[in-house]
Amino acid sequence: MDRLLVLCRHGESEWNKLNLFTGWKDPDLTEKGVEEAKAAGRRLKALGLTFDLAYTSALTRAQHTLALILAELGQTGLPEIRDQALNERDYGDLSGLNKDEARVKWGEEQVHIWRRSYDVPPPGGESLKDTAARVLPYWDAHILPDLKAGKRILVAAHGNSLRALIMKLEKLSPEQILKRELATGVPILYRLDAEGEVLSHEDLAG
Repeated sequence: MDRLLVLCRHGESEWNKLNLFTGWKDPDLTEKGVEEAKAAGRRLKALGLTFDLAYTSALTRAQHTLALILAELGQTGLPEIRDQALNERDYGDLSGLNKDEARVKWGEEQVHIWRRSYDVPPPGGESLKDTAARVLPYWDAHILPDLKAGKRILVAAHGNSLRALIMKLEKLSPEQILKRELATGVPILYRLDAEGEVLSHEDLAG
């Protein structure tokens, strides 16, 4: 049985382009982001991949990315599950702020700690540890059982919700996952065994 999982961060959003902390705010894709999502779909199609089920977050940029990928694959009617458990990390009081402005307000070092520590949340927001605390139970309850049943699954989500999954899948430490950069619109392909352990993984960069 071919237990296939593809994780894909959404294409560039309007707020990525403006260098703003986005979190649970809901901007859509830029023209570049639309092209990144279409290119992701073309890469998956070139490998002959099709899917049985898709998961995405409650946010427009991830849903739009998924729709564009599925259109390229000719799978626009694929069953799709949307859940805020897969949303981006909530940046709290930083949401909507330009990253340079945030450094002026709170200091370079403090903003770096909020962005790159595992368990220190920004004011009113979530750390990566907090994000993992909602993403991983959802994975265990919903996505993993579907994979174990032999379904081929596509997940379109966000940099930090996907980091939480990658940390578990690849058995990475907090230090290792914080160094892992996820490019917008680049699918990561996993093949898993019957227990959900990773047999292989590959970044499908263009």
